[in-house]
Amino acid sequence: MSSPAEFYNSLPPLSKAYGTTCLIFTTAVQLGLLDWMLIALSYKLAFSRFQVWRLITNFFFLGKFSINFGIRLLMIVRYGVQLERGPFDRRTADFLWMMIFGAFSLLALAAIPIFYTPFLGISLVFMLVYVWSREFSNAQINIYGLVTLKAFYLPWAMLALDVIFGSSILPDLLGIIAGHLYYFLTVLHPLATGRILLTTPRWVHKLVARWRIGAPAPTRTNIRAQPETNTGAQPERNTGAAFQGRSYRLSD
Repeated sequence: MSSPAEFYNSLPPLSKAYGTTCLIFTTAVQLGLLDWMLIALSYKLAFSRFQVWRLITNFFFLGKFSINFGIRLLMIVRYGVQLERGPFDRRTADFLWMMIFGAFSLLALAAIPIFYTPFLGISLVFMLVYVWSREFSNAQINIYGLVTLKAFYLPWAMLALDVIFGSSILPDLLGIIAGHLYYFLTVLHPLATGRILLTTPRWVHKLVARWRIGAPAPTRTNIRAQPETNTGAQPERNTGAAFQGRSYRLSD
């Protein structure tokens, strides 16, 4: 059984970095070292007083210490990590671009008055949950030991739980919208038409390569030379792939 330090060090870089940053910001706010009003999203202050950091820092606060905060961190550790080790394995630039695209999408949605929320971190985490539910659509999920369902329905089940417990559904709803927009542009539309509308910009690939983030992407030569292996994260055949995801299997 690995120690907490070994487990932490084994996490893929982007999920680890995002989860750690959220923990640091939330702890700083909880201890009174940082005023949450200084990092909240405010378009007026961001553009009229050039407090542009607000466009970024609002993604790193997941609410004060509570059970919900712990659950959101676990979502990053579970769903973000499985995405980074599964469909985004050796595709660190693509995973980073997904996060960046999601952040821009959420900022655009939050500019609409009825969708405004001062912190978009919960929505970004929920976007990861949504994309995971599409990529691992046939995985079996147990919710609080009460009900078992396919991963494809997980975001909607969690949305329903928020309604039952009286929590705001806006953060989850924004995450679903951003997640579906990304998945539609990168998976569903290309499957249906053969045309890719959203690709990872070259500057993101250069950024990842420059800072040596994650494992390098395999070259075409290496891909041709390597035989197929069953790694536990290979896509299964799924006749409804264009609507329910690429259906990866979870490793034991």
